[in-house]
Amino acid sequence: QVQLVESGGGSVQSGGSLRLSCAASGYTYSRYCMGWFRQAPGKPREGVAAISAGGDSCYYADSVQGRFTISRDNAQNTLYLQMNSLKPEDTAMYYCARGLQSPGRCGTTNLNYWARGTQVTVSS
Repeated sequence: QVQLVESGGGSVQSGGSLRLSCAASGYTYSRYCMGWFRQAPGKPREGVAAISAGGDSCYYADSVQGRFTISRDNAQNTLYLQMNSLKPEDTAMYYCARGLQSPGRCGTTNLNYWARGTQVTVSS
């Protein structure tokens, strides 16, 4: 079965950086769009970033554009999210998720499976 395990969350000061990782197994990783979404208490779920199966196309929410970078290593079945210039409003639980199999549409709103999440807390 599909299994996704996130790591790399933690607490940082405003302006700091974190890198999240997601180890995937149970499916042909290289054939699927992958992404990240987040959810803060009392706030709606927000798609943060997505990356196409081959890693050639990336998509970002306006709120993180220019600060976050999504990437993937298909040889290692691993997804990453580099987060720079973090702000208190980035505080949330972050979830790795699987999207559609290529050539299906890839984006932040087509994520079908997700993991348990990793907490990111940014203090001012």
